Amino acid sequence: MYCAHYAAKRCQSCHWLDKIYPEQLALKQQQLLALLAPAQDTKVLEPVASAEQGFRYKAKMVVLGTVDTPVLGIVNTQDDVVDLSDCPLYPPAFSPAFALCKAFIQRVRLTPYDIATRRGELKFILLSQSRHSGRFMLRFVLRSKNCLASIEKHLPWLLQQWPELEVCSVNLQPLPAAVLEGEQEIILTQQTLLAEQLNQVPLYLTPQSFFQTQPVMAAALYQTAADWVAQLQQQHGDFSRIWDLFCGVGGFGLHLTKPAQQLTGIEIAPAAIASATRSAKELGLTQVQFQALDSAAFAAASAQAPDLLVVNPPRRGLGKQLCQDIARLAPRWLLYSSCNAQTLAEDLAVLTDYKLLKVQLFDMFAHSNHYEVLTLLQRRV
Repeated sequence: MYCAHYAAKRCQSCHWLDKIYPEQLALKQQQLLALLAPAQDTKVLEPVASAEQGFRYKAKMVVLGTVDTPVLGIVNTQDDVVDLSDCPLYPPAFSPAFALCKAFIQRVRLTPYDIATRRGELKFILLSQSRHSGRFMLRFVLRSKNCLASIEKHLPWLLQQWPELEVCSVNLQPLPAAVLEGEQEIILTQQTLLAEQLNQVPLYLTPQSFFQTQPVMAAALYQTAADWVAQLQQQHGDFSRIWDLFCGVGGFGLHLTKPAQQLTGIEIAPAAIASATRSAKELGLTQVQFQALDSAAFAAASAQAPDLLVVNPPRRGLGKQLCQDIARLAPRWLLYSSCNAQTLAEDLAVLTDYKLLKVQLFDMFAHSNHYEVLTLLQRRV
């Protein structure tokens, strides 16, 4: 991928862009295998490659510049303001969408927030697109409610100019710190969810729910998990009970579960749980229960293990206590998806009762040293 910003050293966010893509993929595979040190009988699959550009369907842009000439992008290490509206990581539809965001900022007179002086209102623009429908979700991260009435007044203009805009909201982040968003979300449109669909599974995204940046790779990840579980059931019989911890909007659990199976999905965010419940209903899954709880606390309070435990923790990993509770519960099968191979390796070192059967790398973040990993483990007899 060629990027003019990288070539001019204005933006180095894609810090591996100087490497050809096959080399990037090979390096990631080497790093993963060095961290996990898989046994000889572990099945190490080939990494799943990414598209080299146009794959990011979620943008997080700092709002810089002035009301009359807003900039969406970053401040680089040289303290230069860099507009990334033309970043080649985004699909083609993002460029005109960013142009409309800038026009709206000018129309509403939204002053970009200045960290040094702690003045201004608009901190970030968060933009997501559904690959399935092409529709967008736009979030304005503001310091306060001072401009809320003006945004509401001019929003009909933006919706008229941008028919693909499905959901629009304001997030309030009053702290003078480098925090992306706050707790309070004010949805301004009639629609409150952005519909996505991966592998014929409907998923619904709320403004504050987590969803993978790259839907094509997410679809491959979920389908692979479903295929691995289907193979297990062919060989060892169907599972009665499945747990999906850190389930988000239900991506893994909804891909894995058959109508007769019991699925329990646990996620701390109530809005994500509501989305997952809606998807399960549309799929006709009646033995499904999604609950808004802390995953670690749920495991700690549980006495009976599922047949299959699915975990997809944040970058910090499972942690020692949750690993110990998994060992106590002793599910026969463990499907662990990780966005941080380092913490994955640390968790596997604690889960000594489990044998690593399969591992596969999914290049969710091309041109960087980050990636997603899917592993399948079996409890030792």
